[in-house]
Amino acid sequence: MTFPDKTPRGWILLLMLLFLNACDIQQAQLHQQQFLLFGTLVDISLWSDDKQKTENAIAQITTDLEKMHNEWHAWHDSPLTRLNKALAAGQPGTVPPSMIPLLQKSIALSNASDGLFNPAIGRLINLWGFQQDDAPSNTPPDAARIQDLTTAQPKMQDLVLAHDQLTSRNPNVQLDFGAIAKGYAVDLAIEKLRALGIHNAIINAGGNLRAIGKHGDRPWRIGIRNPRGPGVLASIEARGDESMLTSGDYERFFEYQGKRYHHIIDPRTGYPARGFTSVTVIYPDAATADAASTALFVAGPQHWRDIAKKMGLQYIMIVDDKGHVTMTPAMAERVRFELNPAPNFSIVALP
Repeated sequence: MTFPDKTPRGWILLLMLLFLNACDIQQAQLHQQQFLLFGTLVDISLWSDDKQKTENAIAQITTDLEKMHNEWHAWHDSPLTRLNKALAAGQPGTVPPSMIPLLQKSIALSNASDGLFNPAIGRLINLWGFQQDDAPSNTPPDAARIQDLTTAQPKMQDLVLAHDQLTSRNPNVQLDFGAIAKGYAVDLAIEKLRALGIHNAIINAGGNLRAIGKHGDRPWRIGIRNPRGPGVLASIEARGDESMLTSGDYERFFEYQGKRYHHIIDPRTGYPARGFTSVTVIYPDAATADAASTALFVAGPQHWRDIAKKMGLQYIMIVDDKGHVTMTPAMAERVRFELNPAPNFSIVALP
């Protein structure tokens, strides 16, 4: 059976245009890219319905991150290694423009943490074998050499920055931004994404993570690594724009006579910090969270609460060397343990 055509020609054209436009509409989806930089795996995840814009954004921030990696590298030839050579010779060194705000923020955060976050101890980090591409040696360095460097007390307060010229009152200062560079780079990458019109994203650089917006109609869910086993210990839903950073003794380490020696060095003793296996901090910006997680790890079981209060932190989760989990009340409200059974934990208020 056929029906007479009573549809006005204008409606036919309108329906055809709507159909063609619908064919051009792209469904929002997850776009991901992974690559190695800063000695770790960098994972970029964007939620967008504009494929071209997304691909362009990923390409641009990848280029930016590669530039930061090359300029801030602590042992390959770089502006940072040349700066360190000048400081060791007692001469002023030129700070490239990209490094000046990183240096200024590092000095401020070192002050806020009572020097427990201390990028000036590059010589100690190198002595322990953690400034190299290969795995570190499986034996600790000579105790006398460690003592010499801790006695010299290199610290960020030894530095004087005038315009782009940096001098040091202490020739033992050697800068290594390993405890803040990834977080700071993630902050800059998120700022770039926003400028490019991307408002739903997550960037993770080896546990240095910042999330903005959502994953479609739900929040980004972030996993916290199990420091002594496979899989995820716990998960947290991000709230709009947040950074979550974890410092752990499992990234770079070696074992000697049944003892683990890792890359988070206590500047007071010259040895790897003891008492914790991981420290997770949530904070608005990733650079502060990065430095803070290191400072709390170094502060150890006796002093982490005082440092947390001084640095203005609220969301903290710590796993000690016996597997016990300690959380601040604010963090406990948000954590969902993924292990079955859940680990033993306690909730401790800050002073």
